Amino acid sequence: MRNVRIFDEKPDISVGCGFQLGEDGSGHVGRVLRMQMGDELTVFNGSGWDYRSVITEVSKKAVAVKVLDQKKVENESKLKIHLGQVISRGDKMDFTIQKAVELGVSEITPLLSEFCGVRLDRSRLEKKTQQWRKIVISACEQCGRSVIPALHHPKTLDEFMASSDTPCLNLHPKAERSIAGLNRDLSSGVRLVIGPEGGLSSDEIGHLRLLGCQEVLLGPRVLRTETAALCAISILQSCYGDMG
Repeated sequence: MRNVRIFDEKPDISVGCGFQLGEDGSGHVGRVLRMQMGDELTVFNGSGWDYRSVITEVSKKAVAVKVLDQKKVENESKLKIHLGQVISRGDKMDFTIQKAVELGVSEITPLLSEFCGVRLDRSRLEKKTQQWRKIVISACEQCGRSVIPALHHPKTLDEFMASSDTPCLNLHPKAERSIAGLNRDLSSGVRLVIGPEGGLSSDEIGHLRLLGCQEVLLGPRVLRTETAALCAISILQSCYGDMG
């Protein structure tokens, strides 16, 4: 039996209450999944709770539900990973964001760098950010997370470094230490910088080093940007988080 999970921004969900799903949720449940009155689904609003609900009304444009019971979801990683991913071309950025959410990151910041292959004006960048947020929500619906990772507006590397003082890691093929060999206290979380397809410039790497971002080695092979991000997150979760 399928477990349909739908995100809804309603802030005050409780057992026994009835409400209409938002436009996106109603469209997915009613038009895409073609669910009917009496069918059950799970609603969550980012609070960390799942709300088992039953559909009480279905039309072409609206779906109403009633909450039957609630359950606290305890699947957030103890390791808070903030992914700083330089914006990549095509659907690579979409893929990276989707899989990073599945792997348990707590924050994502799209980054701008010298060799960033994507050049967007403010309006298009805002539309992209909205698209990425939908991908974050969809990934949470799929993987069972009930806390929505924060998706920040795109930043420069300097802005990203100034936004927090948690430890920062930057993948570098000539680094002396691997992620697994860090032996660092990451209880306050970790920021992970992933460069674009062409990598970060030597000036950017040096600047990050001066700002305290530690260089780490991922392995002996050169990985694509989306592969590097997901491998690094997986290793961090295995060594310091809740995977493996």
